[in-house]
Amino acid sequence: MTTGFSSGSCRFADYFVICGLDTDSGLEPDELSGENFEQSPLRRTFKSKVLAHFPENVEWNPFDQDAVGMLCMPKGLAFRTQVDSREPQFHSFIITREDGSRTYGFALTFFEEVTSKQICSAMQTLYHMHNAEQYDILHTPTSPPGLEEQRHQHSQTRPMLHAAPAISRLQRFNSYDISRDTLYVSKCICLITPMAFPQACRKVLQQLHQAVSSPQPPPLPLESYIYNILFEVPMPPSGRSLKFSGVYGPVVCQRPSTSELPLFDFPMGEVFNLLGVENVLQLFTCALLEMQILLYSQHYQRLMTVAESITALMFPFQWQHVYVPILPASLLHFLDAPVPYLMGLHSNGQDDRTKLELPQEANLCFVDIDNHFIELPEELPQFPNKLEFIQEISEVLMSFGVSPEGNIHSSDSQPKYPGFRSVDVVSDKRNGNLASPLNSYLLRENETIARLQALVKRTGVSLEKLEVREDASSNKDGRIQCDEEELKMHQLNIQVREVFANRFTQMFADYEVFVIQPSHDKESWFTNRDQMQNFDKASFLSDQPEPYLPFLSRFLETQMFASFIDCKILCHDDEEKEHTLRVFDSRVDKIRMLNVRTPTLRTSMYQKCTNIEEADNLLKKRYEKADFVVPGPHAIGLEDDKTQKAIEMRVSKIDHTALHPHLLDMKIGQGRYEQGFFPRLQSDVLSTGPTSNKWTKRSAPAQWRRRDRQKQHAEHLYLDNDQREKYIQEARNLGTTIRQPKLSNLSPSVIAQTNWKFVEGLLKECRNKTKRMLVEKMGREAVELGHGEVSITGVEENTLIASLCDLLERIWSHGLQVKQGKSALWSHLLHYQESKEKKSATPGGLGPPGFIHDPERRKSDGGVSAMAPLKVSLIQDMRHIQNISEIKTDVGKARAWVRLSMEKKLLSRHLKQLLSDHELTKKLYKRYAFLRCDDEKEQFLYHLLSFNAVDYFCFTNVFTTIMIPYHVVVVPSKKLGGSMFTANPWVCVSGELAETGVLQVPRNTLEITFECQNLGKLTTVQMGHDNTGLYAKWLVECVIVRNEITGHTYKFPCGRWLGKGVDDGSLERILVGELMTPSTENDERMCRTPPMQQSPGMMRRFVTISPNSKPKLNTGQIQEGVGEAINGIVKHFHKPEKERGSLTLLLCGEYGLVWALEQVFQHGFKSPRLFKNVFIWDFLEKSQVYFESAEQREATPDENWQTRVRHFCRFMRAINNTSRNIGKDGKFQMLVCLGARDHLLHHWIALLADCPITTQMYEETALIKDRSLVNSLIRVLQTLQEFNITLEASLVKGVGI
Repeated sequence: MTTGFSSGSCRFADYFVICGLDTDSGLEPDELSGENFEQSPLRRTFKSKVLAHFPENVEWNPFDQDAVGMLCMPKGLAFRTQVDSREPQFHSFIITREDGSRTYGFALTFFEEVTSKQICSAMQTLYHMHNAEQYDILHTPTSPPGLEEQRHQHSQTRPMLHAAPAISRLQRFNSYDISRDTLYVSKCICLITPMAFPQACRKVLQQLHQAVSSPQPPPLPLESYIYNILFEVPMPPSGRSLKFSGVYGPVVCQRPSTSELPLFDFPMGEVFNLLGVENVLQLFTCALLEMQILLYSQHYQRLMTVAESITALMFPFQWQHVYVPILPASLLHFLDAPVPYLMGLHSNGQDDRTKLELPQEANLCFVDIDNHFIELPEELPQFPNKLEFIQEISEVLMSFGVSPEGNIHSSDSQPKYPGFRSVDVVSDKRNGNLASPLNSYLLRENETIARLQALVKRTGVSLEKLEVREDASSNKDGRIQCDEEELKMHQLNIQVREVFANRFTQMFADYEVFVIQPSHDKESWFTNRDQMQNFDKASFLSDQPEPYLPFLSRFLETQMFASFIDCKILCHDDEEKEHTLRVFDSRVDKIRMLNVRTPTLRTSMYQKCTNIEEADNLLKKRYEKADFVVPGPHAIGLEDDKTQKAIEMRVSKIDHTALHPHLLDMKIGQGRYEQGFFPRLQSDVLSTGPTSNKWTKRSAPAQWRRRDRQKQHAEHLYLDNDQREKYIQEARNLGTTIRQPKLSNLSPSVIAQTNWKFVEGLLKECRNKTKRMLVEKMGREAVELGHGEVSITGVEENTLIASLCDLLERIWSHGLQVKQGKSALWSHLLHYQESKEKKSATPGGLGPPGFIHDPERRKSDGGVSAMAPLKVSLIQDMRHIQNISEIKTDVGKARAWVRLSMEKKLLSRHLKQLLSDHELTKKLYKRYAFLRCDDEKEQFLYHLLSFNAVDYFCFTNVFTTIMIPYHVVVVPSKKLGGSMFTANPWVCVSGELAETGVLQVPRNTLEITFECQNLGKLTTVQMGHDNTGLYAKWLVECVIVRNEITGHTYKFPCGRWLGKGVDDGSLERILVGELMTPSTENDERMCRTPPMQQSPGMMRRFVTISPNSKPKLNTGQIQEGVGEAINGIVKHFHKPEKERGSLTLLLCGEYGLVWALEQVFQHGFKSPRLFKNVFIWDFLEKSQVYFESAEQREATPDENWQTRVRHFCRFMRAINNTSRNIGKDGKFQMLVCLGARDHLLHHWIALLADCPITTQMYEETALIKDRSLVNSLIRVLQTLQEFNITLEASLVKGVGI
């Protein structure tokens, strides 16, 4: 974007530059521009030089000869002969300075005849050498000796189509014969300007070129015009337009005011024409998420237009990373940069995409501009409201006659008809078969037809309107038409940009509310900038509509968003705010006033842009009256004092005018030139500007200018100067090479230093990412332990992990020797797998191939000797991923492998093992690669190790449909071994995602392995037996289930009998599980960590079966227990849906609701005779009998009471009639769960407290008899009424209520 221009200047242009062939140094091949030598000499590139630049130097913008030379002619010199097309080509470029400010360049490249005899004969010699080599290659003994002449004739007639393929390949390269061919070489004239006015600069340069090539010399010497543009034309002040004189006609440029969107002068319509709305929006999304973006085209101007348009549309955000819209051929190694970038690569039009060797593609957005094609990274989220957005942009485009689908034929180059290739058109043109007027007519017809068809197809309207507009514009004369075209271009630009800007103002209308202002002074805020959160992301996201989240959660993590918020924090009052922020904030305020709704309530309703018309009118006004017009031309050397004074008066009076070009004081004979040659300009005239001109006075001290530049600079921070300087350095801590490569001095040491900066940058990014992920996770786990508030969302965790995967891909693709496949990480893993499998296949190898015998086997999980531990094997984990048929691409596989390793807490260890194969790393990576910098690599692995402190389920939760093997072991009690047990046991495993159904377990081994679709985190196991045989009583300790891919092991404690006539007579139980933390102790001890939850029966066993082992709870403790259980459920429902844990645990787990109510009913329960257990269910059944009896009905005629009684009895009957043998405690559990679901528990407690059966079965001190305690219990249970409780199927199986 054009915000960071170099502000020292208030002249329109800083330099005029001429580049081309330096006849003194002769022909130097440009090795850096790629392999040249199999090309014919006319197709090779040679070094170009900056031949002259005026003035010598401008203090606020020092001349960078290397950069300008490279970017004016990025491919070096080009040669042509008279048979080639030699149309002038215009392109623009950008130079980013070390402080991030930018200078723009506008270059016109044209061809001039070579007059130097040495150069012509050098070219002839190169051809002789080339032809000799070609003949050797072709082995064509049949070719006659006069081939050279024949080829020459061919090149002037139509190429022979039936020749042998090899020969025709030769003929395609024009030959060069010094005796009969004219040699032309490219030359370039260029303006370097502080702001981007491509349209105006294009006109100026084209008129200058026209002056040289036309038969009539221009009215004044060229020096006069160049002097005028360098020293006498000011920059238009903001909010005004300026008109000045070119050689043949006026040039108008305009600059928006400070309340409008920033200056943007490239034709945005062309971008939509080239790519289509859908593609532009996808590219825009990639740019916002700071992916690597590579633009590809054979037209430099297209690269620049697309890059500038995409960055301009980001308003109010600014691209913060490498930005090189035109990457000179000599800097191709820069594509290796492991950082986000937006670069443009020139294609020669011959090679297709497949020949392009790109170092990394895992996160690359590749845009083939000429072919209307875009390749996107995987897992790209949708831009919010994408369809309505596309619709709105399309309406704007259609009102200007631009087809929303884009139009491949539209271009400033030759048309591409479906019938024949563009190469043919060129050769036809060369042979004079296609006259150019016909050419452009065909093109225009084609475009109009395509547009009309698109319009009719999309809307079925506005056809007549379009025709009328054509008529209206066609009867005006050409010049007005041209201005009208330009105005139309600006109108289209401003309308499209308004639509885009409106999206962000709507999305971030209330962003200020979430900005976290620093608590301490700015200085200390600076020093701790890395650790500080500047935006409350979680709260902001929780307000957003669900569909926006995938995009927004990633966008909030970008550098551009962080910089935008930093800027906001540092600029409190309006004066300090930089332009972009001020404009954005004023728009946000306007929206706030229009929308009366509270600022924090978000709606996903699409709000269209309303201020298009206003912006359009401002633009028209500026165009209709050029505020500043130039006084008439005059000749300075010849005038008297009076005229001199008049001019000075005019200059001082008119605020900003541009003088007309005029004659300069030149020596006789200067300023003459030959037609068709751009002259050597007189440096003495152009090297210094006039003294009287008001805007060239540079009296201000340099210090002020530097401050001023920073004021306009996009990253301004309003502190004192030194701090600001320091911050700017900090902010660009990855160094200049990372914003834009230094375009000079490409010695190996510079490249090494650049790469060293990348290595440091990657390490820093890794440190920040791991820290952020840990803080988020730890924060969340601390909450579950009862500290602090929860903040991370499922979406956010996914975002962080996706960005970690992206970082790993960038690290793995840094310094690759040879690229294979799109994912560098996966490619390395495959090499490793292959080498290990070869080793293990050799006779010395142990065990099955690919299995690494890791001496450090994971110790038994939780010490359950019943289950052999899983081996730690990198290769095995790869195999798991390779077996998942749903994952089709390498990038997808690498990501899945990272997620799996994170979940298994093995990421650091696996990567360490991968990198321990030094031979392989050496083979795959260059010396400077990150993975070969030992210290940094160690630190990086150490940062990753910190992930082992927290539990991730990033694999299980993402791959929800894959098949996973599970291993189940039933552990019977050691004391009463199940050796006599004769019945057939079964289990049924349930998780958050699915349930298995009944699985028979073999009686002799008590373990099974089965495969089923991912169950998610496991929650319950139902287990039981069929009660067959002589001894069908079974005491089970627990059930253990392990996910064989992730290694997560769950323990489901039981500790109860299953069998008729023992315990509560249950033949099946529902067990609630807990994830076991793997112990790292060396001996097979039991897991020391206390279990998180236990199955419903555990506490009850302590309390009733062995009353001595555990003191009974008093009423206070019981109340507290109930309060805690209810509290857990309330908290559960206050979390966002994606983050909630298992509700089953809160109901039936240890200290859950069932346990708490059990304590209530146990309290003061009269102890029965010895050896006979009485269960709560017995009491409930007796109460039911009483309620159903006649006496109760007479006792209370109250309608409400009757309804409650009916409910209670209905539930009791349904549970008693179930076909399941769940025992008395199981029935009590079911009743509590159903009562909670239907919000009836508090009614039932009230019923039971008043029931006469209670008096019989409870002692006087019992909690259930204490009126006030019962009332408080009822009040607590009532809080569950507002929640919609959904029970897991396993809890209520077999009950039809």
